[in-house]
Amino acid sequence: MKDFIRAADTRATMVVIALLLAMVVLLDPFRLNLMGKYMSFAFVALGIVLLWGYGGVLSLGQGLFFGAGGYMMAMFLKLEASVPQLPDFMVWSSVEHLPLWWQPFHSLTLTLLLIVALPALLAYLFAYAIFRKRVGGVYFAIVTLSLALTGTVLIVGQQGDTGGANGITDFRTLVGMDIVGDDAKQTIYLVEAAVLAVAMVLCVALMRSRFGKVLIAIRDKEDRVRFSGYNTAHMKAFVFAISALLSSIGGAFYSLQVGLISPTAIGVVASIEMVIYAAVGGRLSIPGAVIGALLVGFLKSYLSEAFPEIWLYFLGALFIVVVAFMPLGIAGIVDRLATGRGAKGVAP
Repeated sequence: MKDFIRAADTRATMVVIALLLAMVVLLDPFRLNLMGKYMSFAFVALGIVLLWGYGGVLSLGQGLFFGAGGYMMAMFLKLEASVPQLPDFMVWSSVEHLPLWWQPFHSLTLTLLLIVALPALLAYLFAYAIFRKRVGGVYFAIVTLSLALTGTVLIVGQQGDTGGANGITDFRTLVGMDIVGDDAKQTIYLVEAAVLAVAMVLCVALMRSRFGKVLIAIRDKEDRVRFSGYNTAHMKAFVFAISALLSSIGGAFYSLQVGLISPTAIGVVASIEMVIYAAVGGRLSIPGAVIGALLVGFLKSYLSEAFPEIWLYFLGALFIVVVAFMPLGIAGIVDRLATGRGAKGVAP
C-alpha cells in the first residue's frame, strides 16, 4: 500500500508539472496571468502540507511570510521604477530620504537573497523558541495568527515607509525588462512553473528521506521521538522555516504576476485561506497542495464575481465540507478510488 502511494504520488507530481507547463499553450494571456497568480499560492500550500500534514503543526500566519516575500520584491521593483526619485507614496507622505532598511533593495541579488534567507531565518528562530517551551497545537496556531494580524497593523500604520493600506504598486520593469506585456507575463509564468516544479520534487524527496520519516513520527508520537534522543523542537522549527521560505517565494512571484502587494495579502483572512488550499488538495499530498491552490483560487475569482456579497460563505462552506467529509482532501479521494480501500490518514 505504501509503495503504491509513493509511486502514485510521484506520478501525480509529474502530471501536475506537465499540466502547469501545458497551460502556456492552452490559456490566453489573461487567463495565464490568473493561473500564475494562483500558482503563487501553491508555494504556500506546499509549505503548509509539510508543516501541518507531515509535521502536525498548524500555522495560521503564513500570510506574514507570503507578504514578506511580496513586499521585498515590490520594494526592488518600486525603487527601479522611481529612480532617481523617491517612491511616490514616500513623496506624498513628506519623506525626504529613503529609509535605511530600503537600501539593500537597490540590488536584485540582495533582494533575492533576502527573499530566500530572511523569512526562513526569522521563522526558525521564532519557532525554535516556541517549540523549546513545548508550545504547540491550538496555542501555536493562535500565536501565528496574532503575528499575521500584527504585521498587517504595522504595515498599514507606516504609510510613509510601506505605502500603508494601499500597498506598493505601479512598477513595470525588472532590471530594465518589461513585465507587463503578454510575452513578459508568459516568461514569468514559465519561470514560476519551473521553480514550483523544483520545489515539488524537493518536497517529495525530503518527505521520503530519513528526516521525513522522523518528522511523521514526531507528528504521531513526539514524546517517544524526544526520548529517542532527537531534538524535536529543532526539527519542527526547521520545517516551519522551510514553509516560510516557500511562502516568501510565492509572495515574490505574486508581486510580479499581479503588479502590486498590499496588507490584504498578509492579514488573517488571507492566512486562513492559505490553509484551505492545502486542506482541499490534501494535507498529506504535495501535488494535491498545488491542485488545491489552483482550484480554490479559481473558485475564489469566479464566486467573487458571480456572488460578490456572499462568496466568502461559499468558501467557508467548502472548508467545512472538506474537514467533515474529506479529511485528506482531493488527494485522499483519488487514493481511495485508486486502491479500492479507505484512507487511513497515514502520510506516504
